[in-house]
Amino acid sequence: RFAVAHCNFHLRGEESDGDEALVASWASSNGVEFFKTDFDTETYAAGNGVSIEMAARDLRYGWFAELCNRHGFAGVMTAHNANDNAETLILNLLRGSGLHGVCGMEEISRFGSEQNDGVIVLRPVLTCTRKQIEGYAFAWKIPYRTDSTNALSDYKRNRIRNEVFPHFEKINPSFVQTLNREMKYFTDADDIVEDWCREHAQKCLAETHTFSERADVRISIRCLLSEPRWRYLLYYILS
Repeated sequence: RFAVAHCNFHLRGEESDGDEALVASWASSNGVEFFKTDFDTETYAAGNGVSIEMAARDLRYGWFAELCNRHGFAGVMTAHNANDNAETLILNLLRGSGLHGVCGMEEISRFGSEQNDGVIVLRPVLTCTRKQIEGYAFAWKIPYRTDSTNALSDYKRNRIRNEVFPHFEKINPSFVQTLNREMKYFTDADDIVEDWCREHAQKCLAETHTFSERADVRISIRCLLSEPRWRYLLYYILS
């Protein structure tokens, strides 16, 4: 049993409404349960001091978690693909996110607050490129709509997709697959580093005291500097 959940963020006027109509029509034609909601995304973004992209993400995942908890769904499936993963890698590198940030998205992950923790996100087409997905839709005559703002470079992700990736493709036509393969290696390396850091961090953390509502964590400088990779270990402890 599955259902379709659609968010209308009302950012593109009639185009947003047309997206909703297509999804609702498909669900109705195929006898699939359909949920939809409307968000005033711009007001939420302004009120919370976040970007439109982050506002839309917060709103939709909060709603997805609510649907799962209310109706007993096991999790959420999204259409994140290999191109999305490659874009995320470059964004994280530019932002500076440590080794964990270059691991990319996982095929299975969790999201939510303490109230809805445990909601699973499945990404079944994460290994497929955008061209492969478009080819599948063309071959099977599946109707779809393209977000017109994807062609604009107003957002960081769009700028990478539209202006940077074409240059990467000239250097390596299969760069998307290459980056996704490397992210799997980064993930394995991150697990190894995580185990090492967890073990050595415990040795360098002195007694922890609690004052009022915050914990006072003390690091033994002598112990820390005795480690050959102390800079990364300190980064790990502080993060």
